[in-house]
Amino acid sequence: MKQKASIAIIGGSGLYEMPGLQDAKEYKVKTPFGNPSAPIIVGALEGVQIAFLARHGHGHRLTPGEVPYRANIFALKSLGVERVVSINACGSLREDYAPGHIVIPDDLFDHTKARPRSFFGEGLAAHVGVASPFCPDLSQQVEAAARAAGAVTHRGGTFIIIEGPRFSTKAESNVFRSWGMSIIGMTAAPEAFLAREAEMCYAVMAHVTDYDVWHVSESPVTVEMVVQTLKRNTQKAQDAIRSLVKNLQAPACECGNALSTALITNPQVIPPATRQKLDLLVGKYLK
Repeated sequence: MKQKASIAIIGGSGLYEMPGLQDAKEYKVKTPFGNPSAPIIVGALEGVQIAFLARHGHGHRLTPGEVPYRANIFALKSLGVERVVSINACGSLREDYAPGHIVIPDDLFDHTKARPRSFFGEGLAAHVGVASPFCPDLSQQVEAAARAAGAVTHRGGTFIIIEGPRFSTKAESNVFRSWGMSIIGMTAAPEAFLAREAEMCYAVMAHVTDYDVWHVSESPVTVEMVVQTLKRNTQKAQDAIRSLVKNLQAPACECGNALSTALITNPQVIPPATRQKLDLLVGKYLK
């Protein structure tokens, strides 16, 4: 029998494991969308059952475009996860969001081009609302946890997601700044949208590693720069996660009902195979 966890941590660049998990068990979950990036580790942290998933796989072998986002979110849902905290490395597009700081963004701009963005299709259409793509309630709790961990923390700003795996050109970076974007990364989309389709709360703890390439007095971003900053911030991220789960409050949001007004297909015409494939997500609405 699978061990249930109500909250999950998706570790991105720099956070590949979560020390301190007690009674940890590894689950190789199969989904209709393939295998997740890595086996999911479920254990107790501060007395709370949590799941941990390494987004890029063991050894960071998956590029942002290769991450099986649908399989990851579906697998976490199958383990009973209701809330997801995503750890992301990001570049700053603002002077005041400096390397080493943590940002809890409140909006998202998807500038990716080649990723499956939805669980739906194949005879079942749904249009989920994502005006506020990050759960405000969970984001507030993540912010409090980051501050409790002693990190310089900013709440708010728009997170633009690019396809990668390359970094931006200066022209692109300056355009993103002119659009009013605050931070830039490669993995929060479509992850955030899939979490909403799965009726899960989703929040980002973004670690600023660099000033992208726009800053004239700073060196352009490199992998070495990103890794070094993440190493310095890893302890703060782990401390913030411990603080979050220790002080976790009950959800005060509508994320858990996101599909209640999103399904548009007449249930009578949904193909049986699609109904079965997505039963975990929509079964309660099609009875």
